[in-house]
Amino acid sequence: MFAIKELPTSIDKLTTLQNLHLSRCSKLQELPTSIDKLTSLELLYFSRCSQLKELPTFIDKLITFQSLNLLRSSQLKELPPSIEKLTSLQKLDLLRCSQLKELPTSINKLTTFQSLHLARCSKLKEFPTSIDKLTNLRWLDLLGCSKLKELPTSIDKLTFLQLLDLSSCSQLKELPTSIDKLTSLQKLDLLGCLNLTKLSTSINKLISIEKLDLSGCSNLMKLPTSSNKLISLEKLDFSWCSKLTKLPTAMDKLIRFEKLDLSRCLNLTKLPTSIDKLTTLRLLDLLGCLKLKELPTSIDKLTALRLLDLSSYL
Repeated sequence: MFAIKELPTSIDKLTTLQNLHLSRCSKLQELPTSIDKLTSLELLYFSRCSQLKELPTFIDKLITFQSLNLLRSSQLKELPPSIEKLTSLQKLDLLRCSQLKELPTSINKLTTFQSLHLARCSKLKEFPTSIDKLTNLRWLDLLGCSKLKELPTSIDKLTFLQLLDLSSCSQLKELPTSIDKLTSLQKLDLLGCLNLTKLSTSINKLISIEKLDLSGCSNLMKLPTSSNKLISLEKLDFSWCSKLTKLPTAMDKLIRFEKLDLSRCLNLTKLPTSIDKLTTLRLLDLLGCLKLKELPTSIDKLTALRLLDLSSYL
């Protein structure tokens, strides 16, 4: 940790400065107003500045800004509405900003935005509906946002979104049906969403999804009857879904499917007969599936299979 408490006002003379790193400056509480003269600044790193309570409103003068890192700024409670002026901003990292409760609605002006990290913002309760204006967003990380109960239906406007991480959002009960519009989504993480009880049929419209992680969703009981429209799916993880009793009956169109993890699905009683159509499947993990009494006789059709785990973990 560095003991620096403030920056000199003369920093405004560094007019060609592009990167400013202030990571681990744990005594730094504020920035000089003269920083708004750094009009060439593109990257600003405040990670682990544990005494920083707010961003200055004059930050809106930094119009060339592309990346703002506030990781582990544990005293930061809010972002200034003036953040909307950062029209070149592409990445905002707020990981473990544990006092942050909400985002300003003005964030919708950041139309060049591509990556938003809010992982472990444990007091964040809701997401602004204005998120629908962030049409260039590729990466949305909400891992460990344990107070978040729902996503806005306006998420359907994020048609370029490629990754959505909702792991350990333990209050999340369901996904909005509008999620079916996220046709560019490649990875959806729902690991440890303890209150998630079902997946709606709208998830079948995610034609670009490659990895779907539902491991540890211990109250998940209901899946769509068919998963045949998930034509890009390669990996599906249901491990520790202890209330899950069956899989979708129609899985025969999953032409790129390689990994199916059903380990510790304690109440799974059978596999669908359509599993024999998964001719690209390389890994089938059934470890600890204590109620599974038999495999389909057609399992011999899985000629690409390299690992089959039928172990009991007890």
